[in-house]
Formats: sequence, C-alpha cells, structure tokens
Amino acid sequence: MRGAGESMLRHEVEDGELKDEEAKAMLKSASSAGVSTWVVAGAGCIGVVALGLATQAWGAKKPGPPPLHVEIKTSAGADAGMATLTQKKNGVEVKLSLKDLPPGLHGIHIHQKGVCTAPDFKSAGPHFNPTDKKHGWENPEGHHLGDFQHNLSIDMSHQVSDEYMLKGVSLDPAAPNSLTANGGTAIVIHEGPDDMKTDPSGNSGNRIACGVIAGAQ
Repeated sequence: MRGAGESMLRHEVEDGELKDEEAKAMLKSASSAGVSTWVVAGAGCIGVVALGLATQAWGAKKPGPPPLHVEIKTSAGADAGMATLTQKKNGVEVKLSLKDLPPGLHGIHIHQKGVCTAPDFKSAGPHFNPTDKKHGWENPEGHHLGDFQHNLSIDMSHQVSDEYMLKGVSLDPAAPNSLTANGGTAIVIHEGPDDMKTDPSGNSGNRIACGVIAGAQ
C-alpha cells in the first residue's frame, strides 16, 4: 500500500518541481521496493528516499537453510523413523521420531561421511569432529561436535521421540562446521549406551541404524 508521502512526491515530480533524473529514479526504486511510507514531499525528499532504500537493504536477512528430513534405516534396510534437523541461531536442532529399534539405551552421534552402507554402516566413518576433540560430554578433552548430550532411551514398544541441540554446527554448506558440505554427514545409532567419556565412541558398540544428512537437492 502506497503512503501519502509517495503520492505527494509523485505529484511534485509530475508537476515539474523535481525534474532531475536522479529524483525520478529514486522514486521508482522506492515504489518498487515497497518503502513508500518513508518518502515525504518537500525539501530533502531525495535523501529521504535514499535513506529508506538503504535501511531496507541493511535490514534484509538472508534466508537460512531449510529443515532437513533424514530417513533412518536399520541394518536390515527397514524403516526406523525420521530425524528432522532445523537450523537455529546457535546450532542445529535435531528432533527424532524412531521406531522398530531394540529397547534400552543407545548411543547416537553424527558421523563424518554421508554414506550409510548396511549392514555395519562403517561407511559413515568416525564421528564428526572438525575441532579435533576427544569423545564425550564427560571427557575433559571433549567433546566431538557430533556427540549428542544423552543416550536414546527406547521403551518396550520399540519407539522413542527425543530432541537435541547440536551447538556449533550448521546446515549451511558454506558455513564452518557444516553438516551438509563435502557430501554430507550421517546420524548413526549404536547397539549399546554411550558412556560419554571413552574415545572414540563411548564404548557404544556396533552401528544398528543410520541416516544420511545431505543438503537440499
């Protein structure tokens, strides 16, 4: 919706009170950019238009990467649920809705390669660890950026819903510590609990489920 200021300025230009091309160009830019309410007629109106355009440019935010939905598969290739990764200001939020996994505590980590080749998922490589730390939130020399803060606790129905915040990582492939750059990474679930301190993976045992974290196609 155009404001009164824009109407007055347009009227003045059309009546010849502002005849130079710069004024006309700025009026056109202001109108197309939707900054009409910042325009006021009279002396100094050209500068006001320019200020409005600059303010809009400074306030524009680059849209962040979209959420990623990661399918989790078991070592037998069965569907084990979904992980949804969402970019936040200080990291990546991970929401899990999992099924058909063995009851009990299970370690879960981000691994450095976006490849989930069954049945052992060793193709996913070691933990995502661009800062070269030791494994575990309870390790004084840790933790890996791919370490989750607590184990998954799967009930007797073989299901679990849980969420985590992975600080210091990003879904933007151009950002430092990106989970989607260089072919992506993987979410890996282990057969046993993570003790949160033993390098390299908390004695959590074999890999029983995996999902590839890849950038938007």
